[in-house]
Amino acid sequence: MEATITILALLLVAFVALGVYIGVKAVRAAKRGVDRTITQARRTVEDTTLRAKSYGQVGVAGTLAQLRLDLRTSMRATQDALQAGVAEDASLSESLGLFERLSVHGRELDDELKRLEREPDRATVAALLPKLKERTERITHSADSLRWAARDRAQRFHEDDLDALNAQIDVEAGALRHWTVEDPQAQPQAPAAGAAGTVPRTDTARGRGPGVEWPEPSAGAGSSSTAEASWKGPADEEVLQAITAPDPRLRTGYPWQKSARPETTN
Repeated sequence: MEATITILALLLVAFVALGVYIGVKAVRAAKRGVDRTITQARRTVEDTTLRAKSYGQVGVAGTLAQLRLDLRTSMRATQDALQAGVAEDASLSESLGLFERLSVHGRELDDELKRLEREPDRATVAALLPKLKERTERITHSADSLRWAARDRAQRFHEDDLDALNAQIDVEAGALRHWTVEDPQAQPQAPAAGAAGTVPRTDTARGRGPGVEWPEPSAGAGSSSTAEASWKGPADEEVLQAITAPDPRLRTGYPWQKSARPETTN
């Protein structure tokens, strides 16, 4: 029983601690959101005021307002570009460090321009304007260089990625259309007459040897003596039999054949 009470107490304490932690995190997040909103609102009001002064006032006041507006616009655009790009490209972290060092000089110049706006001695402020313009141009030029370099780098990466993707799509499209590619070696070709590799029709397929010639017919082709005179081999004998049947009594026997015995009469 005591163990159960102890466990429940520990769970209650854990839940209370977790609730306090979540509440503190929520309050801090809300505070950051409010501070961010207030900062953005103050910045918007200041920019609107400076733009109104640069358009509505002439002389030293208008020039100072225009310098502050140009400086703040350039620095804010560069900061947003680098912070957005460093999440995708870690190499921009060094550029972001350089911009932080540049921001120190930019804030000092903005504070100095802001103080000079309330300076009653306009002649002295007018004498300082050339140097103030030069400092503003140097800072804005450096900030613009970092911003455009980061944008060019990001654009180059996107172009390389697009080129690689287009190449892969072309290969895949070619693979999908593989049936349209004709292979000239795959098409059967009929062998030409007399071409190399063809087997000519010879008399061997008809039972004649390669060295045996077909006998020329003569005037006495119908007689058996002429057929026997023109006979040159066993293969010709079969051919001559198809033309003129020889007399069995006149056929020359082979030496291993036995001679027929004459019939005897009793």
